[in-house]
Amino acid sequence: MGEAQEVQLHIITEMGKQANSTEQMHTSSLSTIGKRRNYKRWLRMAIYTLFLLFGQSTALILGRLYYTKGGKSKWLGTLVQLGGFPLLLPYYFISSPKNKPPKEETVLSKPPSALTLSTVYVFLGLLVAVDCFLFSTGLMYLPVSTYSLISSSTLGFNALFSFFLNSQKFTPFILNSLVLLTISSILLVLQTHSADPTAGVSKGKYIIGFICTLGASAGYGLVLSLTQLAFKRVLKRETFSAIMDMIVYQSLVATSATLVGLFASGEWKGLNREMEEFELGKVSYLMTVIWTAILWQVFSVGCMGLVFEVSSLFSNAISVLGLPIVPVLAVIFFHDKLGGIKVVSMVLAIWGFISYVYQQYLDDYQSKPEDRTSNEVSD
Repeated sequence: MGEAQEVQLHIITEMGKQANSTEQMHTSSLSTIGKRRNYKRWLRMAIYTLFLLFGQSTALILGRLYYTKGGKSKWLGTLVQLGGFPLLLPYYFISSPKNKPPKEETVLSKPPSALTLSTVYVFLGLLVAVDCFLFSTGLMYLPVSTYSLISSSTLGFNALFSFFLNSQKFTPFILNSLVLLTISSILLVLQTHSADPTAGVSKGKYIIGFICTLGASAGYGLVLSLTQLAFKRVLKRETFSAIMDMIVYQSLVATSATLVGLFASGEWKGLNREMEEFELGKVSYLMTVIWTAILWQVFSVGCMGLVFEVSSLFSNAISVLGLPIVPVLAVIFFHDKLGGIKVVSMVLAIWGFISYVYQQYLDDYQSKPEDRTSNEVSD
């Protein structure tokens, strides 16, 4: 009996070792797969970030070039921000079944009706059209450095609207970010007397440009918060295809509204003469308009990708990070004055961004123990 017990104990011990070995191999395999997926995710985030920063900074510089060299149409300046969306349509022809939502999601969540979706797209599209028109007006009357620094207040407005619409929590770091970004924009009011806008822009038009840009920043923050709310309450899914639909249909509505404004205002009649009188020539005029439209779509892809990978707030934070690049480029290409007030405003904007990103880091760090606990329960 003693030998039989020893043999049984030996067998049980060997089975336990094999089980532990199998578990360790399984855990190691999962860890390797997780690291690989995490690496690919960070690589995609890096690519989207480059798209966003490159598209935004160069599009703003070309937009300012259009007005500096003789462009006068605010509606055309609005149209180039929106009208390039057909460049995204090939996605629907090359997308693979992997981009479609899983069957479980289709079964568990009832898709919204066509009327509901149309209402969301039309409402948000009209808001985007008004917002882009305000941005275009601001870019027409302001130096590009001042314009970009005022636009940094978008992050603060986005957080404010997210507090009411998306239950965004205010922490000391987020409050610090809001205060710094607000002060950064207010400081630029003091720059009115020393600003050097384009020829023929009076002090009154400068103030109008400031108000329009600030209003556009608030509007953009509202659009992002409402879009996030629409994904949560209406679409109830956040797949790449859903985001593509949101971008394309919003742009379609906004472009249609902009075309109505272009023809209703009569500005379309002067576009041919504007091209003839453009200081850099006809070809440069067309290239400026076309490449501005393309670069705004590059920005849209980067912004959309970051929304898909992380969140709309993170995408907006990266956009704000890219704004200080524009004043530096403006000094190089347009010889804008970068006085002391603008430098202080830029530093405050960067400081506010760092404060916001640090809060995101804390949130991510605190969520890791919860993820580990859920994974343990799942195992």
